[in-house]
Amino acid sequence: MRSTIAGRSFYLQANEVEAAMSGIKPEPALAEAVRIGRRWYPVKQVGAIITRQDRRDFSAAEVYRAMQRLGFTCRTAPPAAEPELPTDFLNAPEADQS
Repeated sequence: MRSTIAGRSFYLQANEVEAAMSGIKPEPALAEAVRIGRRWYPVKQVGAIITRQDRRDFSAAEVYRAMQRLGFTCRTAPPAAEPELPTDFLNAPEADQS
């Protein structure tokens, strides 16, 4: 599929993206992320690898749209982890409110 990223045309296929990202450790996804295989990658990391361009040369939205068109699952923010309560907080006696 033809996609335009940073003003350049790229012919991308889902299996080529998966092959390019195999063996690459995902960076922490703090914003837009794409699921490739079982891992979530930041779209900027994926874009840099598949286009071989500097991350400053393209926007996350360009790569996000291209990955969606190829059928990958994308999200604008990673799933939030539930905060853990300290165990001593759960076992603390109730304070007198009077």
